[in-house]
Amino acid sequence: MKKIGVLLSGCGFLDGSEIHEAVLTLLALDRAGAEAFCLAPDIMQHDVINHCTAQKMKNESRNILVESARIARGAITNLADINTLSLDALILPGGYGASKNLSNYEFKAADCDVNADVAMALQSFYKSGKPLGFLCIAPTIAAKVLGREHIELTIGNDPETAANLEAMGSRHIDCPVWNTVVSSKGKIVSTPAYMLGATIGDVAKGIDKLVSDLLTLL
Repeated sequence: MKKIGVLLSGCGFLDGSEIHEAVLTLLALDRAGAEAFCLAPDIMQHDVINHCTAQKMKNESRNILVESARIARGAITNLADINTLSLDALILPGGYGASKNLSNYEFKAADCDVNADVAMALQSFYKSGKPLGFLCIAPTIAAKVLGREHIELTIGNDPETAANLEAMGSRHIDCPVWNTVVSSKGKIVSTPAYMLGATIGDVAKGIDKLVSDLLTLL
């Protein structure tokens, strides 16, 4: 059975992982006969957002590993210990956590920085020829870490984000929500998911295809 890591960034699309995308990824992996392993960095979130009001909650802080454990039903590994899992591939769901916690893309766009452990993991998988999957806004992390490899990515069709991906060295390809882009350079698969603001059913189609494409690359 193939072992696939799912790198989370908290719990909730405004300040962590997009929960639908994370759960749909876990479901697709299970249905495909792969074993999923959830991971997250043991660091604090950039901020905490009230998902009823979309407003920042003052004087509140949360740990990314602890919050991500909610999605993983407690079965989660510290990203610092990723090498203990002997994973075959790694998938990053979207949500603002990808652009505020795993990186600071939300604030610095193409000039962003990526968490050192996240960057190290992506570089290791890429150099080892292991597949990587990116959903929603997460391709911005791929572009920052691996853009110099001129990889192909998609975030759907948003012009500003697409321009930022290309400024970081990657090539953006427009893509509908149900489809994926498989890079011709490196084993990298991406899908727009909620970047296109579609229904959960439409998002599921793209995630199912991403998981299928990724497993085919193994």
